[in-house]
Amino acid sequence: MIPGRVYNPQMPFQDPGDLVYEAPAREFTVLAVVLGILVGLVMSLANVYLGLFAGMTVSASIPAAVISMGLLKGVFRRGTIHENNIVQTIASAGESLAAGIIFTMPALVIAGVWSNFDFWTTTLVSMTGGMLGVLFMIPLRRPMIVEDPDLIYPEGVACAKVLRAGEAGGAGMKMVFGALGLGAFIKVLIDGIGAMTAGLSTAFTVAGSRVFLGIMASPALVAVGFIVGFNIAALVFLGGAISWFGAAPYLTATTEYFADGTLVALDSPALEGLVKADVRFLGVGAMIVGGLWSIIQIRKGIAQGVRETFGSYRAAMDEVEPPPPSDQDMDRRWLLLLMAATMMVVLFLYHRVTDNIAISALATPLMVVCSFFFVAVASYIVGLVGSSNSPVSGMTICSVLLTSGVIALFGYSGEIAILATMGVAGVVCCATCTSGDVCQDLKTGHIVGATPVRQQWAEVIGVFSASFVMAPVLTLLHNGYGIGTDAHLDLAHQGKALEAPQAQLFASLMDGFFGETQLPWNLIAAGAVVGLIIILIDQLVLLPRRSKFRMFLMPVAVGMYLPLGLSTAILVGGIIAWIAGRAHLDLESRERGHEKGVLLSSGLIAGEAIAGVLIAIPMAAKITLPELGGVFSPWLTLAAMAFVATLLIRAGTAKN
Repeated sequence: MIPGRVYNPQMPFQDPGDLVYEAPAREFTVLAVVLGILVGLVMSLANVYLGLFAGMTVSASIPAAVISMGLLKGVFRRGTIHENNIVQTIASAGESLAAGIIFTMPALVIAGVWSNFDFWTTTLVSMTGGMLGVLFMIPLRRPMIVEDPDLIYPEGVACAKVLRAGEAGGAGMKMVFGALGLGAFIKVLIDGIGAMTAGLSTAFTVAGSRVFLGIMASPALVAVGFIVGFNIAALVFLGGAISWFGAAPYLTATTEYFADGTLVALDSPALEGLVKADVRFLGVGAMIVGGLWSIIQIRKGIAQGVRETFGSYRAAMDEVEPPPPSDQDMDRRWLLLLMAATMMVVLFLYHRVTDNIAISALATPLMVVCSFFFVAVASYIVGLVGSSNSPVSGMTICSVLLTSGVIALFGYSGEIAILATMGVAGVVCCATCTSGDVCQDLKTGHIVGATPVRQQWAEVIGVFSASFVMAPVLTLLHNGYGIGTDAHLDLAHQGKALEAPQAQLFASLMDGFFGETQLPWNLIAAGAVVGLIIILIDQLVLLPRRSKFRMFLMPVAVGMYLPLGLSTAILVGGIIAWIAGRAHLDLESRERGHEKGVLLSSGLIAGEAIAGVLIAIPMAAKITLPELGGVFSPWLTLAAMAFVATLLIRAGTAKN
């Protein structure tokens, strides 16, 4: 430390490790905590909807920071950089749970094990998984975030930049809330009053096969494409093209499809749904290969992460003198107490779900081992490549394969085995997702001079508060739209089911491992072969040439699983991001334009998601919503999507 210097958030970038620590005057305040919980609930809701709809989630840190700054300074006429940091910390901790819970718990409904979401099971899975993600990460903070120069934690650094540029908070908040209103308005026009069509699609017959085309009218999907960028958006579309321009025409030309014992004609509207049920198994095969390959790719990071984990735990146990306040983590006694309590709750949870103490005693240590291992891996990997590129799906797939293998080895099968396996997978996935976001938050706090222990308690609050909304939102969306399937809904409300691709993957695997369903192994194998080809192209062609465009398998696998209309809309957003990036001549200008585009995109996603959840209330109550329709509906859809695209281009190309 440099004597006599204190952290000043108005100064250019400073490393708090080089400065004298001075406890922030206002940091962990009641207002910051309340705002963090409220913003976190909104972003959690948005990510639950988005993940089920598109198979992807987005980070809440930057929009939460902008909203916080706007409210604290614009409404309450107060607020420090440290209060803003607490708000975004709580919000992002809750938001990260959404990804973990929607990848796993809906699988139990899709597989028919549950008819609806059990409140306490879903809540406790998200809460215990999130808590373990926070608690296992805390001893890793110093060696990974403070001391390792190779781990850059890109989202954490980006969020710190936004916090330091607090003067722009008001304008940023206006952009977020304006986009939120626009996204909600378009969603109401589509699903609320039916004034616009949900998408544009067509199909035609060529040489005895059926070809399907389409694009979804969704500002959220275009916004996702902008946030993930052209490379990932193009890969998602490539996956859709493989399924719908390659596999679907082949299947319609070579396979006879029947519905209620009657042969379905090529020009029948029912054919697309039957084909979709088949081509998604290509995505299953590709996802399994992608998950295993992602683990192989990061094997060195896994080893390094585990080494640093054990080293940091040993160092924490050997500490005699407490560290200075600027470097102080949660008290060791609290850490051990919360870990022990969480594991006891998990044991109780598994026994409650399975009603079998033996399999509960088997599943609990499996969960602890997998959570500890993958939290270490995620903490290290997100430091290198960021949370957006963390192979969470791959790690969860590996947890499912390991757990199901051990459970089958002990002779368990059927519903009890599915419940135990998905219980382990749910906690592990929540822990992995949460730990990645915790790393980024603690990096942000390290840069802006926050108190680590206060931030860690903020993470606990964020996890605890957000856990209670997961089950109600999932239940509402399932009863309103259907998750994975809408067969349980009346005819007036069918046709709008949320795809939930990862959950459908796990449901398919569980049915194949422990159920009576015969999986189409030929299609799964074909998807695996496609996945291997994509890996070979990336490793043997693109990587040696140091190509900026890479062939990452998991986005392709998600695209293979999704309807083509979703992939097409995501591609539009990726193209807009590419156009916006090309409009800037220097890196600093490009980053400013990208940040504005991300804020606008985050608002569009949140607005559509909130409206989608609100619309689900009358749908779940079996109330038939109006359908205005009309000949102008497609043209209104085109005009609305063109307007959204124009706004994103203007935001992304803005020079200041």
